[in-house]
Amino acid sequence: MTTLMVQGTTSDAGKSTLVTALCRWLARQGIGVVPFKPQNMALNSAVTADGGEIGRAQAVQAQAAHLAPHTDMNPVLLKPNSDTGAQVIVHGRAVTSMNAVAYHDYKAIAMQAVLASHQRLSAAYPVVMVEGAGSPAEINLRAGDIANMGFAEAVDCPVILIADINRGGVFAHLVGTLELLSPSEQARVQGFVINRFRGDIALLQPGLDWLEARTGKPVLGVLPYVMDLHLEAEDGLDQRQGEKQARVLKVIVPVLPRISNHTDFDPLRLHPQVDLQFIGPGQAIPPADLIILPGSKSVRGDLAQLRERGWAEAIARHLRYGGKLLGICGGLQMLGQRVDDPLGLEGPAGSSPGLGWLDYVTELEAEKQLRNVDGILHLEQAPISGYEIHAGVSRGPALERPAVQLRDGRCDGALSADGQILATYLHGLFESPASCAALLRWAGLSEVEQVDYHALRELDIERLADLVENHLDTARLRQLCGLN
Repeated sequence: MTTLMVQGTTSDAGKSTLVTALCRWLARQGIGVVPFKPQNMALNSAVTADGGEIGRAQAVQAQAAHLAPHTDMNPVLLKPNSDTGAQVIVHGRAVTSMNAVAYHDYKAIAMQAVLASHQRLSAAYPVVMVEGAGSPAEINLRAGDIANMGFAEAVDCPVILIADINRGGVFAHLVGTLELLSPSEQARVQGFVINRFRGDIALLQPGLDWLEARTGKPVLGVLPYVMDLHLEAEDGLDQRQGEKQARVLKVIVPVLPRISNHTDFDPLRLHPQVDLQFIGPGQAIPPADLIILPGSKSVRGDLAQLRERGWAEAIARHLRYGGKLLGICGGLQMLGQRVDDPLGLEGPAGSSPGLGWLDYVTELEAEKQLRNVDGILHLEQAPISGYEIHAGVSRGPALERPAVQLRDGRCDGALSADGQILATYLHGLFESPASCAALLRWAGLSEVEQVDYHALRELDIERLADLVENHLDTARLRQLCGLN
């Protein structure tokens, strides 16, 4: 059994992408491979087959490996709910919330969960493909590290170091990172991958030769910059837009301080008939056909931010002119009469008035709701599938007119009597082609082109595997995976 780890010189260096690519490359060869990230910090999460919660990047990597997502693939997930604190999720379940100082002391406990998951996966699969977090050279985080070299040393695995040349300074990133590691950690690095290169590789070759001579370690390959590649973002918003048709539906989404699962909007961002805009602080709120209030890890705090930025007035004006309004998860809770947090789960205990557009109240409860679900969207009776991740329980008359009938017998969300406002707890509702088309028609797009988001993602995973095959030293990679 072999474990291989990909670490990066920076955040967004390409760790998630390379692990996804390697998982599909190995799966193509009939090799059992499983993705693993010891510790993830992200507000984009997925519900697993065993009813837990992991980072969405690991769910995509599971797809690349032809596996169902499992909590062992990401045993520790941190979901920030403030600038200094986060909810701590271990083996798919929220166990506590704590600040960064307290978590530093907690890491010894978290490491036991990490090693237990790794042991189970390594017993079940020939190759465990591991993704690090951030950079292994973050000196202030080295003590008790469980995400990078601390884990690699504990399980005695080789490491590939990836850097993004598009940022500039790629050789400084690689050499500097290596220099800040201990001698045993330096020896663990078996090679470099340079990511997002544009231009003629011959012009880069002198630098590659120097890097190998300077460090004594091989460059395993240079991955090209791919303009239209899409994988779900681990945390940061991706606002790239493809070419759009002349008649488009204008959709706007406020960028909340604790926005969560904004991957809900990836199918809209990629849809040729949708102009999706994320509106951040200080930006004017433009006219739109549809306003979507997204999920939030701190609903009351983000609701206060919405009011401060003028969204309450903008939404009222939008509805007066016939626009549609959709609330997803935390957005659903904001549309009600009140949000109560008596236990202080997302901040100081207390209550906040909602935007008041739908007649229900929400109370945050200690037990988080985690489900993969499917059912029928009451718009056009379209089949819909998605997942629930929420601590809030909503109650009130508006829920007697639900948006979705779930297969398990429950109802979800609400649809206003005039049909202008729809609210749901379901994430991923735009991923099903039929429900996406029904929602776009509801929002005002008369002729909808159906787009299969899952097929697009699968195509991009295959393209990533092609990049490995065509641009990396596959013989050396097979050795590092213990396959020769």
